[in-house]
Amino acid sequence: MAEWQNRPLDPVYPVIFIDAIHVKIRDGAVANRPVHVALAVTTEGLREVLGLWAGDGGEGAKHWLHILTEIKNRGVNDVLMLVCDGLKGLPEAVETVWPPAIVQTCVVHLLRNSFRYAARQDWDKIARLLKPVYTAPTEEAALERFAEFADAWGRKYPAIVKLWENAWEEFTPFLRFDTEIRRIVCITNAIESVNARIRRAVKSRGHFPNEQAALKCVYMAIMSFDPTGKGQARWTMRWKTDGRLSAARQ
Repeated sequence: MAEWQNRPLDPVYPVIFIDAIHVKIRDGAVANRPVHVALAVTTEGLREVLGLWAGDGGEGAKHWLHILTEIKNRGVNDVLMLVCDGLKGLPEAVETVWPPAIVQTCVVHLLRNSFRYAARQDWDKIARLLKPVYTAPTEEAALERFAEFADAWGRKYPAIVKLWENAWEEFTPFLRFDTEIRRIVCITNAIESVNARIRRAVKSRGHFPNEQAALKCVYMAIMSFDPTGKGQARWTMRWKTDGRLSAARQ
């Protein structure tokens, strides 16, 4: 596992996804702890798991700076976009390690977080009004649709409006890209499918005596379905004549 965790990586990745699975670890008492998984799309369009890092749930900029610096020291000189679930301190760490990289908040996680502030009977109505925001053709159009949402629900659910306002800078980058790329980078589905397989393997183990045991189990789960540490989904990516990047899932 240590050899795999420290192996050299590619110099460039178009997209890196960061997400966490939660496992039960005994540290005095049994508690849920996150294991962060970094998964990249290579320039050949393959998924590659870059590494695993345990956290305590209160990660900040210093924690993410440590992880991203480790990835960079393994040979990653440039990243086009990093997709995550609005992790606190991560945008600042990305700006330090790869200044030109774009941080994209997962739209699905943003929607889930919105529903936490709303009554269950209003979820469908809120979802219908938010859909034109994240499917808008441009950022300007998205802002107009969001203003309509704020007018309709801002008085009843000001916390949802504030949530989107705070996430706006990391929410909108995918709107600059073509539809094919939007489908890949606006959500963390690429890593969620990997994490789902890991969860099935980890769930049967109950809790772990320590952090290292949990990491070993997650590592073994990855190796069980792919000894190379790379996923099977492939994307075809090519540069268009106007300089834009196009991608399609096969």
